[in-house]
Amino acid sequence: MRISELERVTGVPVASIKYYLREGLLPPGATTAPNQADYGDVHVHRVRLIRALREVGALGIAQVRAILAAIDDADLPLHHLLGVAHRALGPAIDTGSPADDELEARADVDLFLNELGWKVGADAPARRTLGDALAALRRLGRAGGAEVFLPYAEAADGIARRELSRVPIDAPRAEMVEGVVVGTVVFETALAALRRLAHEHYSALRFEGQPE
Repeated sequence: MRISELERVTGVPVASIKYYLREGLLPPGATTAPNQADYGDVHVHRVRLIRALREVGALGIAQVRAILAAIDDADLPLHHLLGVAHRALGPAIDTGSPADDELEARADVDLFLNELGWKVGADAPARRTLGDALAALRRLGRAGGAEVFLPYAEAADGIARRELSRVPIDAPRAEMVEGVVVGTVVFETALAALRRLAHEHYSALRFEGQPE
């Protein structure tokens, strides 16, 4: 198909597709004539994946590039691919020195994770994110120890267990790695949206009709 047909099938503008080609996110099509190329199902699927990462996952080009490179690396173990996706979703690397209360909160989170028995890398960005969240809660007088996160950890444990158990380990590698990426990036966005919807529901049940 021509690039105009690729636009029609994927819903992604030609300008964006050309940008993905220039950035190396999308493999080039088969040259059919000067300044013309033919694209196939592989390109359709890759454009749709990029669109999901960009629009639903709200990832930048550098983050998308890192994830796609990991997907295309046949020698990269699946567990390491998950780490790449997590780092893409996580905050930018902090080059500054953390405050004392942040260091204390991060240490408490480390102990909390050990008590949960979770196998988590020492450099996992989510460790720092959770520690900084605990530090912020403490500054606001909303938390003491990391056990404030226990109900969330229990819910997350069940979700993660279900998600990873559904990755088809006997499927072709491309299908497995994409399942990991989609489960990590897209469903994380969906989970946040569902939590907000649930908040609105229970807020209505509890507070509607209350005096102003």
